[in-house]
Amino acid sequence: MNFKMTIMKSTKTIAFVLSALFLGFLSACNSDDVENPTPPNEEEVITTLLLNFTNAGQTTTFAYRDPDGDGGNPATQQDDVVLSANTTYTLTIEFLNEAETPAEDITAEVEEEGDEHQVFISNATGALPFTYTYGDQDVNGNPIGLTGTVTTGDATTGSMTVTLKHQPEVKSATSTIADGETDIEVSFAVSINQ
Repeated sequence: MNFKMTIMKSTKTIAFVLSALFLGFLSACNSDDVENPTPPNEEEVITTLLLNFTNAGQTTTFAYRDPDGDGGNPATQQDDVVLSANTTYTLTIEFLNEAETPAEDITAEVEEEGDEHQVFISNATGALPFTYTYGDQDVNGNPIGLTGTVTTGDATTGSMTVTLKHQPEVKSATSTIADGETDIEVSFAVSINQ
């Protein structure tokens, strides 16, 4: 009988210790982590890219539209960029999500999170005579690229690529197009005319 009571007491003690350990483990977890997990920074859905070239008060807009976003069906609009030779333009870039009604202006979000985003304009053919100079900066003094200046050279044809990179925690004065994740990348055929 004593032996049976000892086993019962031992079993109760083990159960109590295990329960205490389990409760201790649960209380060690921060309840804020369980109730309010940090939401991941979701990539923006961008269906539309607008390039607005302004010279002498005249603005010409060239568009890329892919209504279902990246992947799926091909773009429904991809304009060729036509510029004048030996001319300086102010370039403003807009990013939209036209899958939403009304269209969501992603440009404002990129500007607000400028310290995590950068637009890169690259000369895909390497022979296109134009230069691009950033016209805006984030809170750290690093370029964003929603506005800038484009100066063209002599008449020719080629292509340019516009890439929006999301660069949280890596953007700096020396960031390159290789840093971060690509939100959108579009290549445009370009004609520079006399």
